[in-house]
Amino acid sequence: MNKKEKQTNSSNQLNKPFTDKDSIRVSVLSEALPYIQRFANKRIVIKYGGSAMADKTLQNAVLRDIALLSSVGVQIVVVHGGGPEINQWLEKLGIKPEFLDGLRVTDTKTMDVVEMVLVGRVNKQIVRGINNHGSLAVGLSGMDGNLIEARTLGGGTHGLVGEVAKVNTKLLAPLLQEGYVPVISSVANSSDSRSHNINADTVAGELAAALGAEKLILLTDTPGILRKDKDPSSLIEKIRLSEARELIDKGIVKEGMRPKVECCIRSLAQGVNAAHIIDGRTPHALLLEVFTDAGIGTMVMGRG
Repeated sequence: MNKKEKQTNSSNQLNKPFTDKDSIRVSVLSEALPYIQRFANKRIVIKYGGSAMADKTLQNAVLRDIALLSSVGVQIVVVHGGGPEINQWLEKLGIKPEFLDGLRVTDTKTMDVVEMVLVGRVNKQIVRGINNHGSLAVGLSGMDGNLIEARTLGGGTHGLVGEVAKVNTKLLAPLLQEGYVPVISSVANSSDSRSHNINADTVAGELAAALGAEKLILLTDTPGILRKDKDPSSLIEKIRLSEARELIDKGIVKEGMRPKVECCIRSLAQGVNAAHIIDGRTPHALLLEVFTDAGIGTMVMGRG
């Protein structure tokens, strides 16, 4: 191609009319600007799980969103579980999964598998995915730097299932300040040095409170809190802390949604500004929540 042809092609590119898609992109960026400014250097804790972790397309979208949020100055902490992959490995090893009151009964053999899968596999897959999108993630568990101290749940009725006894965020502060994304698996030691499996929603909520996070975001497989079971049209878009408690008392929030809402309530009661339960099956749900006027899912407000 000679010089004249190059100049002609360049001129054609410059004179090419904008498409509707270009206009939408510009509009979205314009709408996002005040939110980018608002959340720069603020902390957001994201609980990552459900279909957004299992489906490769959704997984890629979530990790890309996390990298983007980090790139514009938001201090992101990711907490994850990994139930389906744990079940797969238990099956491979001939260990039958057992559940009681919706929680995995975790004996010593099962705990070994949980630790291997969450700390050794799932955690590193998430770290690699965020790094591949241009941000820098660091893989941790609750054991690292005594980040989380566990205590045995319910006197040991579920084996090595734990709840959060203490949170020590000293390890996270310098990482966040330098722009790293901590990715934390929900495995922690108790005071007697035994590994425990803790519900990832619970870990996310307690970390959000300890970090003074601006937001706690739970990625789920539902549109949010529904007034009518399995009826997406009954989505509650905004709700106050006291109203969330009432929904639990009335039995409207129940089963798998109850621990998520309780997690939101605890974090808000400890100073987190807002908690969000959003549908991780929606592509780029995180960006829709953080960077748009309408948001997505249910926002539980801790003030007012």
